[in-house]
Amino acid sequence: MLANLLPEVWLSAIDAAPLPGVVLVAAGALVMLSFGADWLVESASGAAVKLGLSKVIVGATIVSLGTTTPECAVSVMAAWKGDSGLALGNAVGSVIADTALIFGLGCLLVRLPADRFLLDRQGWVQFGTAVLLAGAAYVQFLRLGDSATITQGMGVALLVLLAWYLWQSVQWSRAHARLTAVQKHESIEQAEAEESTAVDVDLVTEHAPHGMLALLVRGFIGLALVLVGSEVAVYAVKLLAVRLGVPDVVISATLLALGTSTPELVVGMLALRRGHPELLVGNVIGADVLNILFVTGASAVAAPLHVVDSAASVPNIFLILHLPVMLGVLLYFRLCIVRAGRQGHFERWMGWPLVAAYFGFVVASLVIGASG
Repeated sequence: MLANLLPEVWLSAIDAAPLPGVVLVAAGALVMLSFGADWLVESASGAAVKLGLSKVIVGATIVSLGTTTPECAVSVMAAWKGDSGLALGNAVGSVIADTALIFGLGCLLVRLPADRFLLDRQGWVQFGTAVLLAGAAYVQFLRLGDSATITQGMGVALLVLLAWYLWQSVQWSRAHARLTAVQKHESIEQAEAEESTAVDVDLVTEHAPHGMLALLVRGFIGLALVLVGSEVAVYAVKLLAVRLGVPDVVISATLLALGTSTPELVVGMLALRRGHPELLVGNVIGADVLNILFVTGASAVAAPLHVVDSAASVPNIFLILHLPVMLGVLLYFRLCIVRAGRQGHFERWMGWPLVAAYFGFVVASLVIGASG
């Protein structure tokens, strides 16, 4: 699946390599991922200071647009080739992986911050877009049965909502800046005079010596390293699994399901290590929204997406497993936001149900796939 994004000459070289060579390729790709994620996280944090935006917003928009590129490219290509099940499953599966696995792991590792003002808004968009997609899929199935599709018109509507979401995110960040400024100063006049420095005061000027152009260049290079590194790593690991005799059903339900979420995983873990947990929170929420509005929308515009995949061993698996798990995970996350908003942080125990849900989803995929 991810091989569609790599040059053919690279794939041939990896395929022809002996087993130790494939191991070295995978290790080198992981090193590339580490460097790229490091540069991307630091550049995004610096851009937040320069632009006067919250780290949560930067993670939910700028970083998420970059890290969801693999999902979008893979799903659009799949739609063009007529593989609707792959396009829809990739988008919804990535939402499950981002929220249940990546955010869940982040919760277990550190006490993640929760900005109630931004999360109440971003979180409702996250949950609302998931309900919108699920509702459209179930309504279409009730109307058309096995012929149900996410139409091209629906895809256009999702892309319009994407444009609104990106614009609205910036407006929310500016409103948050004004609110923060008012709370920190005695009068609105003083707050407006100092608004540019009142946002994210916890973000020390560690990036001040770097200009915006340097930050953008470093960020784009980091993003490129993350995307290429993740593609090569997943392809090499899949090849190793095949050579070692791992069954196809296990590969498809684990390595490939997680593959396109590798950038979010690596960037999120590096953000924690670098002391920017807000980027992980924002990236997870933004990636969820973009997987539905951007990935599904662009794929549906490329070609109508069939809700029932006749080529799959279990044609209705998207309706009976993927959508219910996605809605359940996001509902739980919504409840966590409500509780965390009162305390100013997510509690570590909140991560256990999410991680358990992800591995339960993988097991259920294997069982249902085998029974089909």
